[in-house]
Order: sequence, then C-alpha cells, then structure tokens
Amino acid sequence: MDDPIRLGLAAGWKHIDASTLDKSQVIDTDVLIVGTGAGGGVSADLLSAAGLRVVLVEEGPLRSSTDFKMRESDAYPELYQESAARKTADKAINILQGRCVGGSTTVNWTSSFRTPAEVFDFWQSHYGLHELSASSMSSWFAVMEQKLWVRPWETPPNANNKVLALGGEKLGFSIGAIKRNVKGCWNLGYCGMGCPTNAKQSMLLTTIPAALERGATLYTRLRAERLHFAGSRVSALDCSALQADGIHPSGRQLQIRASHFVIAAGAIGSPALLLRSSVPDPYRLLGKRTFLHPVVISSALMPERVDAYAGAPQSIYSDHFLHQAAIDGPLGFKLETPPLHPVLYSTTLQGYGEAHARLMREFTRANVILALLRDGFNPESRGGQVRLGSDRLPVLDYPLGEVIWEAARRALLAMAEIQFAAGARWVNPVHESAPGYTTWDAARQGIAALPLKPLLCRLVSAHVMGGCGMADAPHRGVVDHRGRHFWLDNMSVLDGSLFPTSLGVNPQLSIYGLIARNASLLAAELTGKPLLPATP
Repeated sequence: MDDPIRLGLAAGWKHIDASTLDKSQVIDTDVLIVGTGAGGGVSADLLSAAGLRVVLVEEGPLRSSTDFKMRESDAYPELYQESAARKTADKAINILQGRCVGGSTTVNWTSSFRTPAEVFDFWQSHYGLHELSASSMSSWFAVMEQKLWVRPWETPPNANNKVLALGGEKLGFSIGAIKRNVKGCWNLGYCGMGCPTNAKQSMLLTTIPAALERGATLYTRLRAERLHFAGSRVSALDCSALQADGIHPSGRQLQIRASHFVIAAGAIGSPALLLRSSVPDPYRLLGKRTFLHPVVISSALMPERVDAYAGAPQSIYSDHFLHQAAIDGPLGFKLETPPLHPVLYSTTLQGYGEAHARLMREFTRANVILALLRDGFNPESRGGQVRLGSDRLPVLDYPLGEVIWEAARRALLAMAEIQFAAGARWVNPVHESAPGYTTWDAARQGIAALPLKPLLCRLVSAHVMGGCGMADAPHRGVVDHRGRHFWLDNMSVLDGSLFPTSLGVNPQLSIYGLIARNASLLAAELTGKPLLPATP
C-alpha cells in the first residue's frame, strides 16, 4: 500500500525536521500556525487555499502509515504527549493527547458528533456568543463532514460495543450508532496507534497534505517557546529545535516573523504558550475553565470472548443519562465503549500483583464501558486551570469536587446495570477498593458505598477543551467568537481551547466545524476577498 506522506515528501513537499538544523535561523511568512491537530490542520488548509504563505510548527514528529505497526510500545512514545502518560498535577486523571503531525486526530478513535444545540444555547445565554448556534453552524459542519468522510458506520458493532447496545436496549435506554470519519476502513481496531491503512481521514491525511501541496512549510520537532510583541501586535515567535529524541532542545533556535499568528496547540498547549509569552490578560482568565470530560470506567467479564482490541473501537453510544436534568444541574454523562489493548488496559486497570494478574489473564473476555461527564455547565463545575511548571512547560490543575463525584457514582451504577443486563458474569468499577460483583443487587449496594476520591477511583480523559474561552467581551473570555484575541490585533486562537465549556460529545467535529468558519473569516480578512459561503 502506498504511503501518501512519503510520496508527497519525495515529490518536494517542504518539511524540515528541526532536529537536523545545523544553525539558528530567522524566517518570514504570511501566517504562522502553531500546532497541526484539528484546529491547526483546518486552518492550514483554508489559509493556504486563500493564497497565503503558511508555516506550520509541530513539536512532535512526522509519522505516517508506513510507521504505524499497531504496536503500543511504538505508538505511545512516538505519537502521544508524555508517552500517553500525561496527567493532571495531582496524578488523579490520565490524559491522552496526540503529539505528532495531525495531533490527536492521528490517534483518536474517529467518533464524530456535532456540537449539541443546547450547548450553543448555553454559550449564547452565558457568554453572549449569539453568532453561534446549531443553525448557523450547520453548513460548516456539513462541509467538514463531507470533506473528512464523516459517515454512518454500517458495519455491525464488535462484541465490546454490543455489550452497551444489548444491555442498554434491554433496560430501555436510548442507544445510537456513532458516525466515524473513515474511508475504506478495514475494521482493524488499532485507531489509537495511527491508521496503517490510511482509512482514518485525520489531518495527517487530509488538510496537512493539501496545505503542503500548495507550498506550505512544515517544521517538526520544533517547540514554540515565546511570542514577542510590538504594541498591540505580535511580531515574532521564538522556537527551540529539539533533538532527535523529540524531548531535549538541541540548542538551535528558530525565530518566525509573520503578519498573522494562529495558535492551535491544543487546550493545554495553547494557554501555556500564551502564559509563557505574558500576553495581555487583565481579567486573569487565561488557562482557566479548562475542561476534560472526566471519564469513569466500568470493567466486566463476559461469558464468551470479547476480544475488545478487534473491530471499530467506538461505534455505539447512549445519551440516555445526558439529558435527565437541566444542562446546569447535576452533571449528565455520555456512555461509550473504548477499545482494549494490553498496555492501555493494564495501566488503567486497578489492583496490584496477583489481583492485577488475575484480571489480565481474563483479558480476552473483558468488556469496558466509559462515561464522559459533561463538565462546565453546573456552577460548581468550573473545570481546571493550566499553569506553568518550574520548567515553563504546562501543568493542569483539575480539582475534583462533590459535583464530579456525585455524577461519577451515578455513572458507575448505570454502567454496571447495563453490563449485567447484557449477561456479564462479573462487573468491577475501575476503583482501587471495589471487590467486583457477581450480581446487579450486590453491585448496586457496593457502588453506593464506595469512597470516591482522587487516586482511589480511576479517572481518565482524551478530551481537553477550554483555557482560551470565547465570549462577547474581554471580562468573560480570552477571544471573541472568531477566535480573535481581545488585546492583540494579529493573533487568533483556533483550536479546542476556544470552548467556554465542555461539549458532552467527542470534540473533533466541533473543532473542525468551528475552525472552518473562523479560518474562513480570517482568510477573507487577510486577503480582502469576500467570504465564500459554506456549501457541502
């Protein structure tokens, strides 16, 4: 199978691995984009299509289908932040984020949902974002769905997802099929390690190659360090080249000067860069209201083999528990089913020694359901805060208050009931004190009594949002509805850090649609050409 990235490089795409630079440099461009994930990729495509000279800066490496061997030992160190071991400051929440060309779109599980209408309504009423609604964004979502092959997944769900479908339907819970952004998918189930068949329509395969075809320049293993200012304008970005290990600086520096600066380093990386740069922040909002969709997990052993590593990783969901209360009431949660691979499973699973080994021996019969808690709407759910550590790299504080734990308990109960309804012979919340249960009655009593606190109840996340939130005025947000910074004339934030709350759904399509809109507005402004309507 051909590798389109390697073919493009052979044809002359401009890619510079900064670890190979032999001297420091200063370069000029029209638009500098920091980050190559969902926000940076869409921005690069649309701004280069408008005829602008684009330079992309990526801290991670360029890897492609030839490199994706479906091995966790290769994928996590190469493709993820902190080798897939990034955590909140107190180590209570593990955070999976991409760190490679394509960002998290290269390693996500392809689940695609539009931003729910009630989220836009909340943003309008609480943040004055009247320009954004399900109706006004519909055409932008449609454009990106067509471009990135977001389609219903017609293949029957694997055995892991069938547990959620069967159990939920037996209990009368609403069940739905997840749309996926894939084209010619082989149904392998190793999406989290990079797609070896070029089926996943990530930024790595779509928007970044489109920009490179138009002459954009891509720098990899290059860390964005600090922005410089001249009055109310950004004048340059200082970057450090990294060694071949992708971690330690080589000592070479690159300064990039541009007419416009697009920050798209993700909802931890973007606030961190702005904090390092001491950008104007008179209301002390930068880095605050960072949201994770904190995830709690329920593991079950089924009578038959599940082989949860095989087949589309997420194809079934339930929103039954997302809408049981007002959006700003007790936290609702979305139920999905993640893939299981040995390292991911073993490092998340509770227990030590023989207890852990015993569960691992049953790996092929294991089912897992997860619950995404919708944070950021209840007044007591204010999310976390990105700050800088002693090394000037980002740290995320995420306090876990009672509003989170109350929702976590409801979610653990719901998942256990579903798993027993689907025929589980043993269910265990992923919690250090849970003994495991063989009946629903025992699980209901046991989960009700579990002590819920950090490091005891396992929490994970793959959805980082906020930190540079949008609003109608600078006392309520860092940027406006277009992603334009309130205090700097030539800087936009175009990634998931824009969201003033979480979403309650997997965020990639929300980022694609919103950034398609905002990058199109920016392209029209920078070129003086009229904004083209979004037509799928």
